[in-house]
Amino acid sequence: MESIKKRIQSIDVLRGIIMAIMALDHVRDYFHINGMNGSPTDMETTTPALFFTRWITHFCAPTFVLLSGTSIYLQSLRKTKKELSWFLFTRGLWLMFAEFTLVGFGWSFNISFDFFFLQVIWAIGSSMVIFSALIFFRYWIIVIIGIALTLLHNIMDYVIITNDHLDVAANFFLITEFEPYAIGSIRIITAYAILPWTGIMLLGYGIGKWFNSEVRPETRRKSLIITGSLLIALFLILRLLNGYGDPALWETQRNSTYTLLSFLNVTKYPPSLLYTCMTLGPALIVLALIENIQNRFTAIFNIFGRVPFFYYLIHIYIIHILCTTLFFAEGYSFEDNFKLTMSFAFRPEENFGFSLGIVYLIWILVLVLCYFPSRWYNNYKSTHKHWWLSYI
Repeated sequence: MESIKKRIQSIDVLRGIIMAIMALDHVRDYFHINGMNGSPTDMETTTPALFFTRWITHFCAPTFVLLSGTSIYLQSLRKTKKELSWFLFTRGLWLMFAEFTLVGFGWSFNISFDFFFLQVIWAIGSSMVIFSALIFFRYWIIVIIGIALTLLHNIMDYVIITNDHLDVAANFFLITEFEPYAIGSIRIITAYAILPWTGIMLLGYGIGKWFNSEVRPETRRKSLIITGSLLIALFLILRLLNGYGDPALWETQRNSTYTLLSFLNVTKYPPSLLYTCMTLGPALIVLALIENIQNRFTAIFNIFGRVPFFYYLIHIYIIHILCTTLFFAEGYSFEDNFKLTMSFAFRPEENFGFSLGIVYLIWILVLVLCYFPSRWYNNYKSTHKHWWLSYI
């Protein structure tokens, strides 16, 4: 029977793959000529190539959060509930703090720290804090809560909130409106409502049981493939019914290609039931299929997957520094940065960037630049036992 340590590699490899794909979306944001204007999923303006460049990155956040839950289950095999609860609580707080500081600054390069765009690190950290309390519950209760959150949170699609205080709370926990709200001079937008992502993390904890050393590899792979297939089937059925499960209904478009794009254009903010099924179904099947694959490519992705927060942090700074270099190379000055309308510093919203083909080349460059520091940190982490290494 395989050891748990060996089986974890497939988790790290898949996590590394989706994190590499994640970088493509962020490179597109900073370097595509239309990266800050319009939406790559707008049926009126998008192209199939641009749509699928965005669509493939939909798999990243839910898979990453799911595997975070799986890793929590594996930690539960070697830690007491009290130890694991404290770790989840403190690491969750650290990630939430990092979103407001190191991560947020990497995205914005905003030295005034008066605007915050809370994203996936915020959602993971918040979910870990919640999980630090749920970890004391029985396994099946945790799984049931995860299923309930995933299945039922789209009820909010039919709820109209008129109370301002409730609306703010809902934006933190259940819905996403992308409307900033102010705390004094500080503005905050919550892109990742917490509870739907918490549900996905709890589901990841649930599948972690299949990676227990008592489970035969054949049984695990069969369970992953069957569950993944059922999720894909649920997505297809609910999407064809075009009702519950996603607020964005698909519509017949000008041709069959764009009708397919509309069919696949489900809601990420917050992750709808259909979005979750569409992304996690294939992810579970891939997780099963790559378990026994070991080659040069899986070794590279394994590196990224073993140091996820470190990789996430450096890839943001590398992308934004490259964008800033282009900003000055195109003749902009530091003073121009504060005269132009921008979502992020050193990134003009109009007439800036490249075609999609060049974006892909920059993406490959970013992955190369991320690989070597990630490999160094993975080696350091593997040979040192400092307590803080488990937080980075």
